Amino acid sequence: MSTLSTHVLDAVTGTPAEGMPVLLEQRTGADGWTSLAGGTTDGDGRIRDLAPAALEPAVYRLTFDTDAWAAGAPGFYPEVSIVFRVTEDRHYHVPLLLSPFAYSTYRGS
Repeated sequence: MSTLSTHVLDAVTGTPAEGMPVLLEQRTGADGWTSLAGGTTDGDGRIRDLAPAALEPAVYRLTFDTDAWAAGAPGFYPEVSIVFRVTEDRHYHVPLLLSPFAYSTYRGS
C-alpha cells in the first residue's frame, strides 16, 4: 500500500512552514487532473498522511499554496506544483524547501 507525506521548510528562517494549504491530484488523461485530497501543514510543516487511500501506480501532483501561507509577504512563486510518479508499493515523502525566489524538492524517505 503506497502512502504519501510532505514536509515544507522555510529556507530563509530555517523553520517549518506552518499553515500552508496543499492539494493532491492524480493525472487522469493528457491534460486532466482529479483532486484526491487536501490538507494544511501542521506546526512542524508536515502533512503526515495526505492520501485518502492507497496510491496506485500513476502520476500525481502536489500543489503548495505559497501565497496563502506567505500572507503579508508573498514571494515570486504564488504556488509550487510538484509532479511525481508512484511506481511501486512503498511510502512516498515529497519535501519542499522554500524561499521567496527559489524552491527545491527531492524524493525523501
